Amino acid sequence: MWHGEYRHPRLVEVYDIEHLWGWEDDFFMRVLAERTAPRVLDMGCGTGRLAIAMAGAGHEVTAVDPAGAALDAARRKEGAAGVRWLQGSFEDLPGGTFDAAFMTGHVAEHIVTDEDWSGALHRMRGALVTDGRLVLDSRDPAGLPWRGWAPDDTRRDIVLADGSVVEAWSEVASTEKDVVSVVHHYRFDDGLELTSSAAHRFRDEVQLRDSLRVAGFRVDQIYGGWGREPPGLSGDGELIVIAIAEPRMLP
Repeated sequence: MWHGEYRHPRLVEVYDIEHLWGWEDDFFMRVLAERTAPRVLDMGCGTGRLAIAMAGAGHEVTAVDPAGAALDAARRKEGAAGVRWLQGSFEDLPGGTFDAAFMTGHVAEHIVTDEDWSGALHRMRGALVTDGRLVLDSRDPAGLPWRGWAPDDTRRDIVLADGSVVEAWSEVASTEKDVVSVVHHYRFDDGLELTSSAAHRFRDEVQLRDSLRVAGFRVDQIYGGWGREPPGLSGDGELIVIAIAEPRMLP
């Protein structure tokens, strides 16, 4: 199943157990608080952890995701009523609406082709007001993150809320240039076995800067870790981008 952690209800439950509040969420909330941003977009919101926190901090939040099962889980959470949930993708974004937009959880990596990536960035620019901020994270390819996606490195037991245990592991299916395909395996106590597949496109700092510029953004900062370290100087192995929506050129 493609991106099963967001599309299959049982894998959504596993995803939520594994992805609790972390340093990255603290980082994004601090960035959001640095400038006035009444209207916020959370693009690729998943099960809504960050969107609900941003709404709880007083922002008007629109959270968008193509996966219905993930949104169903998000809507059941405490505080979810304060968020506008929308099932859709980049094509469904309203224009000139948001003061800040977030693509977290390495959403950017799952936009594989250059054409789709360019289209996504242009639509994010269209959704932002001039001087609005786009914040996104992607793993730094210089750190070769896929090296850690082998069964021996990823095998783990996940304890669900009812006490049952899911055995999980991952493996790289293929590597082509800067695209890595991975398969995640899940074996439940009741004998159910599910797999989830994904492809990751790893863009370096130059590629990110160039593509953002073409889409109408000015890069303000790129960090390599959640402590705001420069790229390459953190064990986090991230490229965390804060970009500013430039004024649109008149025809």
